[in-house]
Amino acid sequence: MKPDDKRSPSALEKLYIRSTAGQLVPLAAVARVTRTVGPLSVNHFGQLPAATISFNLQPGFSLGEAANSVNAAIRELRIPVSVTTSFQGTVKEFQESFANLSVLLIVAILVIYIVLGVLYESFIHPITILSGLPSAVFGALLTLVLFHKQLDLFAFVGLIMLFGVVKKNAIMMIDFAIEAQRVEGKSPAEAIYQGCILRFRPIMMTTMAALLGTLPIALGYGEGADARQPLGLAVVGGLLVSQFLTLYITPVIYLYLEGLQRRLQRKKVLVEEPTLVS
Repeated sequence: MKPDDKRSPSALEKLYIRSTAGQLVPLAAVARVTRTVGPLSVNHFGQLPAATISFNLQPGFSLGEAANSVNAAIRELRIPVSVTTSFQGTVKEFQESFANLSVLLIVAILVIYIVLGVLYESFIHPITILSGLPSAVFGALLTLVLFHKQLDLFAFVGLIMLFGVVKKNAIMMIDFAIEAQRVEGKSPAEAIYQGCILRFRPIMMTTMAALLGTLPIALGYGEGADARQPLGLAVVGGLLVSQFLTLYITPVIYLYLEGLQRRLQRKKVLVEEPTLVS
């Protein structure tokens, strides 16, 4: 359009559009132009018009609780399907970081299983060593609930630390039992029993060292202790529960899985044994 025609809305009457029959039809024949009040600018997110609503946190509330409250308010509004909502900024980074941390925990367990499988040349005994992780996670989460703490980034770091300590306790017993079976020819029951007796002291030493080392963090001493307290609570609670259960559960699981492994080996030998044809 010419610059002079852009100064007034009346220039729209000079616009023509092509109909389905191929003829030019004036825009005024199919549209009605009215004057009204509109925004000076329309904000967009990507290619879509968008409106941003910000909020602050009240004292004593976490970012996850605020996000859940916003989602509940959105559901109550029953907005049309054509309107979409999404978090941006700090809440978006918070949600993405937690999604990545969940994947990190799963990958960490898989890596531990692969390394232990290569170390002991077995697919079953790594399961025995990892059998103490559920009790550790239960103890950590239970402690966080009892002290009204959130499962935040520091608590996730505490869970990863907890995996290493709990796994180490089981390795001490299983490693001795497997070595006693292979070298000394002992039965699984005798091997795991002797392993529990001889490795009880180093297990308690390392567990108490880790527990007492994180106890000040759990009690909330020091500058910025409120932010780090979930880490200490997760480690202390997980160690207390898993330590008691691991000393009793791990030997039992070892005996059951050792019997399962022997039955599988016998079946494999019977299948692979060549048959004589007369």
